[in-house]
Amino acid sequence: MTDKTLLILDDDTPLRNRLRRAMEVRGFEVFDAGSVSDGIELVRKTPPAYAILDMKLEDGTGLSLVPELRKKRADCRIVMLTGFGNIATAVAAVKAGALDYLPKPADPDQISSALLQTGGDMPPPPQDPMSADRVRWEHIQRVYEQCGRNVSETARRLRMHRRTLQRILSKHAPRD
Repeated sequence: MTDKTLLILDDDTPLRNRLRRAMEVRGFEVFDAGSVSDGIELVRKTPPAYAILDMKLEDGTGLSLVPELRKKRADCRIVMLTGFGNIATAVAAVKAGALDYLPKPADPDQISSALLQTGGDMPPPPQDPMSADRVRWEHIQRVYEQCGRNVSETARRLRMHRRTLQRILSKHAPRD
């Protein structure tokens, strides 16, 4: 793809500016936005060939931009970034059409290689994948959120004692 236009959507201004400079050094022509509404406006004016979208923003989610990108430019290559990584949102991002899903702070080289990856090649395995304890904790958190943060309902669905679940929820995520 000779068109190297790139949209960066992130409400963290310092991070967005650093990422913008890093991607410009790598040869991208960068447009950036700090909100979903600004991002949609940019996509409608100049549909980019590439997009880096933050998952959670003040006025919504980066996922809401994916259909607009696909409508304006079906070949747009999208990478999602998030500071709140979990398996459920990664699956949602990929189902929506993202090529990859990276946790913040993501390395610009890692982002660039995800954007430029060609063919059906699998991305390389992560240097430090989540531990089994972390995967379990992420699953519990996802079910808890899906149950509207209701401990009793979550415990019932996970077939776990309510007090055990409360102890798990009161602790921090396991270190990877």
